[in-house]
Amino acid sequence: MPTEILMPALSPTMEEGTLAKWHVKEGDTVSSGDIMAEIETDKATMEFEAVDEGTIGKILVAEGAEGVKVNTAIAVLLEEGESTDDIGKVAANPEASDAGNEEAPAAAEAPAPAPAAALPAPKSADGNRVFASPLARRIAADKGLDLATIKGSGPRGRIVKADVENATAEASKPEAAKPATAPASSAAPASGPSADVVMAMYQGREYEEISLNGMRKTIAARLTEAKQSIPHFYLRRDIELDALLKFRGELNKQLEARGVKLSVNDFIIKACALALQAVPDANAVWAGDRILKLTPSDVAVAVAIEGGLFTPVLKDAEMKSLSALSAEMKDLAARARDRKLAPHEYQGGSFAISNLGMFGIDNFDAVINPPHGAILAVGAGVKKPVVGKDGELDVATVMSVTLSVDHRVIDGALGAQLLTAIKENLENPMTMLA
Repeated sequence: MPTEILMPALSPTMEEGTLAKWHVKEGDTVSSGDIMAEIETDKATMEFEAVDEGTIGKILVAEGAEGVKVNTAIAVLLEEGESTDDIGKVAANPEASDAGNEEAPAAAEAPAPAPAAALPAPKSADGNRVFASPLARRIAADKGLDLATIKGSGPRGRIVKADVENATAEASKPEAAKPATAPASSAAPASGPSADVVMAMYQGREYEEISLNGMRKTIAARLTEAKQSIPHFYLRRDIELDALLKFRGELNKQLEARGVKLSVNDFIIKACALALQAVPDANAVWAGDRILKLTPSDVAVAVAIEGGLFTPVLKDAEMKSLSALSAEMKDLAARARDRKLAPHEYQGGSFAISNLGMFGIDNFDAVINPPHGAILAVGAGVKKPVVGKDGELDVATVMSVTLSVDHRVIDGALGAQLLTAIKENLENPMTMLA
């Protein structure tokens, strides 16, 4: 039976995408791992690989099509011995394609004799047919695997080559049945008046209507959820930067021959990473019914791009030198602006930094990006009068920061310890090299 190739979910937040480019055409033969198409998700343009072998029988979604829902059929793959005449069977009986039900025989066809080398169609414990590609069946037979106990990763649960290659006879033993759980509600929280209501308010006024792209929809949904569901509280400190600015200037002179130029943001990343190590209980994320306390300092940094933002993650930031962090941040930021980041590069982390100081913002409150436990909002460094330790009035470069904290993960005193550690690192920058 021909197999429908479905629009994949290439990121956790993807609900629909744009089929930016086809790399195959009807009649082309593909194998597992071949690049079939480029798909624009809510975050980036990514390559889509074939998970099975066969021939492209029909392309159902044209190149450039927007708003294609996840799990929509975008093409049809033919197996060995099948032709385009068989494609109608999928449309006539979509349940039979890969959903796990028994295939309905075509009434007008006389039964054909089975090939001598054909393998019997495996059945699950409840008697339903298990769908697998011919190659997967051959490999399973060679390895002595029971296909009925292997979970397929292909379209609608179809078992493909990669599934049986990664399976072992021991691992394919049936698992104990798990108790059924009630499906989670998919209803989205109310987010204000509808478009019709809002547009009615501005009837007769001149305006331009701007459609939301996938990224903007995702940002709106996630931040609405974050602000409504996360109990934020805020801690504020002023940080004197004069020692850091002097130290940075000296380092940049020495690093100039290597083409390295450190930014204040590089020091902030390092300071936060080391602070998370100094206050390990604050290096944590909310996981629904538990807290995950991380060992490494994986720090996310907000990067503004046209139409939205990314938060690429610098993993193991506490272990990296300032120059290494600087180079990695520049690379991630450049690829974020080109929307070339892979999902693993912007997912995860326990802590984030949002720096609007370069835009002249003195201070602000940032919204936590779940499941992070906290985010640091960084303002501009400005000259201010300060009272020195000797009581004398002086002038210093002062940066205002605000730590937004998830109270489910971090309590007030713990958040204060974390912010104090960040402040001490930035006001004594040489200690970060020790």
